[in-house]
Amino acid sequence: MESPESAHCSNASAWQPVAEARVSGVSGPSEVRMLGWNIPPEILPHVPTHWLGYPEPDPLVNYGLGLLYCFFFFFSVLGNGIVIYIFLTSKNLRTPSNIFVVNLALCDFVMMLKTPIFIYNSFSGIGAGATNAAIAYDRYMTIAKPFGSKMTRGKAIMIVVLIWMWVSPWALFPALEVWGRFVPEGFLTSCTFDYLTDTTHIRVFVAVMFSVCYCVPMSFIIYFYSQIVSHVVAHEKALKAQAKKMNVESLRSNADKNQESTEIRIAKMAISLCFLFVLSWTPYAAVALTGAFGNKALLTPGITMIPACTCKLVACIDPYVFALSHPRFRLELQKRMPFLDIRESQPASETASTTTEATSANPE
Repeated sequence: MESPESAHCSNASAWQPVAEARVSGVSGPSEVRMLGWNIPPEILPHVPTHWLGYPEPDPLVNYGLGLLYCFFFFFSVLGNGIVIYIFLTSKNLRTPSNIFVVNLALCDFVMMLKTPIFIYNSFSGIGAGATNAAIAYDRYMTIAKPFGSKMTRGKAIMIVVLIWMWVSPWALFPALEVWGRFVPEGFLTSCTFDYLTDTTHIRVFVAVMFSVCYCVPMSFIIYFYSQIVSHVVAHEKALKAQAKKMNVESLRSNADKNQESTEIRIAKMAISLCFLFVLSWTPYAAVALTGAFGNKALLTPGITMIPACTCKLVACIDPYVFALSHPRFRLELQKRMPFLDIRESQPASETASTTTEATSANPE
């Protein structure tokens, strides 16, 4: 395998003639300017040559993307900021399971807070993926195995620490150019990890990152939620069969129905968050694999900006999905921000549910 130093040097020497030609070749107002025409020669080696073959986009496209990112920034920071604030200041919501939700909000918050810099999108996105896998595991243990090991605060914090240890190398390695690197993408107005340079060094980085940061959490998410669905279907079938034998409409009391309804709402919320994660990061994974191993001609600047925008759109949607689905969060939001006119009804029972998101936290 090529060392990072040799790969970097070979790329730089390969780009140097291109850099000189592009800087000296733009002379008349009638000529079509190509992407990167105004980038200094010393910066061009950091731009994948793939983008230099496309014409510069209309200024309105960049203005539109700028406005779109302003929209993303405002709604993501506002929504995730509220989620973090409510959970950190509300005793009823400081439960072990909700530590994962706060971590997801933190990942989304950081992704958009540094939008003007655009450099660590992959880091925050990978953290969101691992956190979604942890949420799926917690929902699975709560609903499918209610009498199993409970999620404690210490266990939840340990999982969050492991998540950040899992994702940190994928930001540090490219940033330090130890393995991989960060480069401009699409219209050269945002950055991502390099998946276009034709070196073994870059291709191995993309393949390992795809496996570790996308396939692993995705496999956990699919497994845990498929088990939840299977458990709920089997449980409902057994209850209906037993009720039929006893000639009654239902075996559940009103309290049981309320508790079941709350747990199902929370499970649906978690599934929705994970579905959004799949929807946003699968196109990005497809683009990276195409750039590293497929037909690069398919990756135009406009095409690659679509997944770049969708992953940020999900960072905006996540907190609002949670606010609309989590009954305890809606209650706290109603108390602290009455002008939102949420009108969430108080639960019929204040006793602890089998889920840690219910009325009180489990002990350590």
